[in-house]
Amino acid sequence: MRRACAWSGAALLTLLASSPLARADWSDFRGPRGDGHVNAPGSTKPLGLPATWSETTNIKWKTEIPHRGWSTPVVQGNRLWLTTATEDGRDSFAIGLDKESGKILFKELLFHTDTPEPLGNGASMNCYATPSPVGEPGRVYVHFGSAGTACLDTNTGKVLWKRNDLPCRHYRGPSSSPVLFENLLILTFDGADLQYLAALDKQTGKTVWKTNRSVAWNDENSTSKFAKDGDLRKAHGTPLIATVAGKPQLISVGAKASYGYEPRTGKEIWRVEYNDFSSAPRPLFSDGKAYIVTGLTKKELWAVKADGQGNVTDTHVAWKLTTRVGKYASPLLVDGLIYTASDESFISCVDAATGQVVWAERVGGKYAASPIYADGHLYFFSQDGATTVIKPGRTLQVIGTNTLDGGFMASPAADGKALYLRTKTHLYRVES
Repeated sequence: MRRACAWSGAALLTLLASSPLARADWSDFRGPRGDGHVNAPGSTKPLGLPATWSETTNIKWKTEIPHRGWSTPVVQGNRLWLTTATEDGRDSFAIGLDKESGKILFKELLFHTDTPEPLGNGASMNCYATPSPVGEPGRVYVHFGSAGTACLDTNTGKVLWKRNDLPCRHYRGPSSSPVLFENLLILTFDGADLQYLAALDKQTGKTVWKTNRSVAWNDENSTSKFAKDGDLRKAHGTPLIATVAGKPQLISVGAKASYGYEPRTGKEIWRVEYNDFSSAPRPLFSDGKAYIVTGLTKKELWAVKADGQGNVTDTHVAWKLTTRVGKYASPLLVDGLIYTASDESFISCVDAATGQVVWAERVGGKYAASPIYADGHLYFFSQDGATTVIKPGRTLQVIGTNTLDGGFMASPAADGKALYLRTKTHLYRVES
């Protein structure tokens, strides 16, 4: 048994260095803390991010991105990194750009397959380069689901290691983004055939642990139209690292259940079960509760107390919201209020303590990209290219709407006074 006093000064420094608060830049598809907040915790100093723009206003540069990808760009030093893939899924690339000029510096072909898995009916909402990279100083990690995972040197573009032997039939494409924790790169595979998490040594790419989802499957006799192709077993979510009672916990949303895991070992701590699947939004965590979206059909937002053990479905669900919950865009939590953008043109504001709807208003558009919070503004990015800027609070206050060509599927990135916005065709640096 490992004793509590086994924590050394070096181990503590390692933990602090790997924590989201210690990371610089925009290292993850929802920012350095994984929650969509741009400003550092407790900071009141404005960053100077723009609140208005158009194709001809406040655009520092605009770069066409080849092929197709929905991944969020990550910022590492003076580089931007994102992924793309040919529309037929045969070739997968990592692209590195100079963040000041927008010039493409690296276009690395990482994986090729002669027989990619077809996207099927989900082609309009997904593609072969949907998982976002995750970065740290000197390295960027890119992931294309079962097609492969790679680590690149951010200065040279050199591939440091690759893996393409982790199986999964994604059925409609991969979506879950990788997560860094200490010495681990944690991957999620929730496919139609296999459902598991795997942690790789980030230095070598070797497998450290692998954990199968524990939920019991009983969809063989289901009458659902989604059952025959394995849809009921799929999910698309990215886990969140949270600190629960002083210990790190990996909160992960899957099909028919959400889980809390020990991130160092992959051991399951707790789970809640539900009759839903294909969840995409990333969880939130605050005040001891995880906030999860159950999936594609019921689209419920649950508040789950994250201090349980085993199956806590009947004991640790604090509340459930069943109306106008976004099924693609991740929710955003600001000052005790949760904002969720649905694909039915609604944005809803929910009290995080009670689950009561504060307001729900139709603002137009459908939402797949996840929103961000910066300089006292909420930014929501629609599939038709409109960004609605809102002041947070208990009444809806729209600051303005900005439009770019192409439409948003990828979530935004921020760095300094700039927003990096990826449309279906281009990457923009938006700056006053």
